[in-house]
Amino acid sequence: MKRFVIGLLAMFLAFGGPALADAGAARATIEGQLEAFREGDAAAAYSFAAPSIKRLFPTPERFIRMVQRGYAPVYEGNAPVFLRSRRLEDGTFEQEVGFTDRAGQSWTALYTLARQPDGTWRITGCHLRRADGPTI
Repeated sequence: MKRFVIGLLAMFLAFGGPALADAGAARATIEGQLEAFREGDAAAAYSFAAPSIKRLFPTPERFIRMVQRGYAPVYEGNAPVFLRSRRLEDGTFEQEVGFTDRAGQSWTALYTLARQPDGTWRITGCHLRRADGPTI
């Protein structure tokens, strides 16, 4: 029995461990940014953006204005639901998150993230679309 458990653990670490660790780290990055949005903390929300996003929006204030105008369901949404995720062949990560806006409309955001040289995951993009049905 002990050998069986050790074998399962070895398989998990070899095949699922890194992907699950990436999924957890990506989720924590998104959750951190969503929390910063809820708290109205532009600097904290901006800290989760990748350098490519920061080049487009060089200050936290410009970044937050863009999010408020173009991604209101994400900025104002409540009860995010983490849906499918996957690590891509190039090492980046995708995470779908469901949101419900103030009017009750369901939305799905597809986040893309990249691991930075320091090992952290940062958000490289977010594609928002109306969901056909409820997010849950």
